[in-house]
Amino acid sequence: MAFSSVVTPAAEHMLRDVVHTPFWLDTPQRPEASDPLLSPVTADLVIVGAGFSGLWTAYLARQRHPDLDIVVVDGGRIASAATGRNGGFVAASLTHGVGNGMSRWPDQMPQLHQLGMANLNAIVATIRSEAIECDLQLSGEIDVAVEPHQVEELHEMVAMAESIGADVRLLSAEQLRARIDSPTYLAGAYDEHGVAMVDPARLAWGLADVLRASGVRIIENSPVRSMNRVGSDILLGTDHARLRARRVALGTSAFPPLLKRLRNYVVPVYDSVLVTEPLTTEQRASIGWAQREGVSDAGNQFHYYRMTEDGRILWGGYDASYYGDMGPHRENNPAAFGRLATHFRQTFPQLDGIAFTHAWAGAIDTCSRFSGFWGTAMDGRVAYSMGFTGLGVGASRFGAEVMLDVLWGEQTERTQLQMVNTKPIPFPPRPLRDVGIALTRRSINAADENSGRRNLWLRTLDRIGLGFDS
Repeated sequence: MAFSSVVTPAAEHMLRDVVHTPFWLDTPQRPEASDPLLSPVTADLVIVGAGFSGLWTAYLARQRHPDLDIVVVDGGRIASAATGRNGGFVAASLTHGVGNGMSRWPDQMPQLHQLGMANLNAIVATIRSEAIECDLQLSGEIDVAVEPHQVEELHEMVAMAESIGADVRLLSAEQLRARIDSPTYLAGAYDEHGVAMVDPARLAWGLADVLRASGVRIIENSPVRSMNRVGSDILLGTDHARLRARRVALGTSAFPPLLKRLRNYVVPVYDSVLVTEPLTTEQRASIGWAQREGVSDAGNQFHYYRMTEDGRILWGGYDASYYGDMGPHRENNPAAFGRLATHFRQTFPQLDGIAFTHAWAGAIDTCSRFSGFWGTAMDGRVAYSMGFTGLGVGASRFGAEVMLDVLWGEQTERTQLQMVNTKPIPFPPRPLRDVGIALTRRSINAADENSGRRNLWLRTLDRIGLGFDS
């Protein structure tokens, strides 16, 4: 089934009353922001970024080094950026899926799968042991084929997953529609154990509460503008005061890196998301979905969707919008919202008449290999973790482990990985970057409209390790 690029009046009507605030953040449970940094601070470890990368780094550092003086500083509020704007899928994959990983590190993929599963299990164990109320659902994820050529691709993906020890099983159209009913479904691949669902903002706020109780200081609304070496310490400058640290961990996601050497490795790509009003009992019965599995379709430009705790459908993805800059002015894309609403009606026609309540966009830290990368600077006093390209809800915890390994010079199983010891191919400088990304977007769209066949441009990118999808 080809998704329409024409936004229908009915889809526009579905968006008539949306608020442009991330659903996860639009709640009275959102904590009040802490005061900005107004006086100098000194610490053993300063972590820049209070999203998942930063919070997990602080949590794991406290476990490894109980006496460490730790400060987390953020330019906005906890979970206000990518952490509070995603779909809440916690994937075990560290490599942005088995296909991407096999194309880059085939010999180590069984090991990477095991490490990814251990990382997911550790996240679940932390949520339970710390009693963090974040609507944890061990429901798994289903990749669905909505075009004939995608059925064969799902078979290939399942075979590849089985070869590295992953437990993924095929579902026929009948089996799939018995779980979740859409007339667009042709087949599915169910990863029951490799993906969990959470409310990402509540997970972040819960982690922050645990950190504060352990003595970690969290400072919000204090953008770090500069980073310099001063003797054996690192000096970080904010608008009103400075932080001095023995070690620094950078978890700044898609924001411009404090290290200039990294600025061609990551680009901000905006992903759009919609959330419906709560479904009625009759509407829920018309689609099933009793297990609240996560779902994504198998196109190059794909949708991801899930059921929230209060019975809404979160529906996101498809368009990945690159502008070359970041800011609140990029978080409202009416054209992308309209296409998402149109595609939603195609997928669930039995929900005709339902309205969307929330629409937003958030920046993804996209790198050319679609998976995280790491490194150090300033004689090993600074470490960074970035480039997760949309799967950072789970993989950011693994990334935090790697940052702590390299900051303390520890040799671990993680630090021996090819993935950890290599970096993605950098993007070219602008304007070549803008031209290349625009050409890639058009080529991806053409592939989806042509039974998945990739043109010369995409095949060339595949050969040099820039195998783009959305």
